[in-house]
Amino acid sequence: MRTPGFGGRTFLKLLETHTPSQLFSESNAALSALGLKSDIIESIKKPDWALIDNDLAWLDQDNNSVITLFDSIYPAQLKEIADPPPLLFVRGNPGLLSLPQIAMVGSRNPSASGMETATAFAKTLSLHGFVITSGLALGIDAASHRGALNAKGYTIAVAGTGLDRIYPARHIDLAIEIVNTGAMVSEFPPGTLAKANHFPRRNRIISGLCQGLLVVEAAKESGSLITARMALEQNREVFAIPGSIHNPLARGCNGLIREGAKLVETTQDILEEFHQYIQQDEKNYTATLQTTLDLEQQTLLNRVMFSPTSIDKLVEDSGLTVEILSSMLLILELQGYVETNAGGCYTRLK
Repeated sequence: MRTPGFGGRTFLKLLETHTPSQLFSESNAALSALGLKSDIIESIKKPDWALIDNDLAWLDQDNNSVITLFDSIYPAQLKEIADPPPLLFVRGNPGLLSLPQIAMVGSRNPSASGMETATAFAKTLSLHGFVITSGLALGIDAASHRGALNAKGYTIAVAGTGLDRIYPARHIDLAIEIVNTGAMVSEFPPGTLAKANHFPRRNRIISGLCQGLLVVEAAKESGSLITARMALEQNREVFAIPGSIHNPLARGCNGLIREGAKLVETTQDILEEFHQYIQQDEKNYTATLQTTLDLEQQTLLNRVMFSPTSIDKLVEDSGLTVEILSSMLLILELQGYVETNAGGCYTRLK
């Protein structure tokens, strides 16, 4: 990994015939016969031991680990992609990488509704036993991580830097919280700075780790769409939340739906694709959800009948504005408590 000019694809090709230790013991002529250039051969013969010592010092720290492609703990899902990372650097619990995951991506500058939707979806999917995977970026990524953490669930952040650095820096507290209960993962060794070309590489890991990928808000040209297309190439399920034709942040999602992504209105649209991964039965799930509602949400839920209840009736009973009620009801709907009916009515489901 510390050999300049020695990319992942070259690494994987050489691993088909050599172990790393065999590679280091080969002669210059044998390495040249493998198609390696003279500067790479020179680096293999004379490694930069200072960098390697730094890596080993990082590995000695608590909660840090490195997984190789041949380790039993290397996630099977990721191994299936065309160019799996030969090494994964992990801070936190590496065992989470092999659990069923839903990746969530979207705009770095989302609407307030998009942030709320991402948080609610991540929270509910976590309560159903899925690990929420994202990229620690601003906007939808951060909301997705926080939704999982709010549900006391697990979340994985895939970084485009070395794990001794946090990008963006303002997410340092979020990163610490993720590491304490979940995991951060990167194919880049410690000390690696954020560079533009690192993030598309990071995105293939996000999609490669997951069973399905959900796009919450995305403009017509965005990194989220790159991740979605990688997911499709990797035979992952791709889901997208539709939006208004007048909203620029909905154009990417609407375009994905036109191309075959599954239109998502509630978490049930995702869960019905993954019955085999849901670990909590309905009774326990409902009991767990009940404990996640705050007092206002629970009070509102109690006002919604199991027969259609009008928004006007809820305004009258609660004293809240239509705007506040609509926002709260959206959260209850995303969590599967209520459904909308014709005429602006809501029906309680559980």
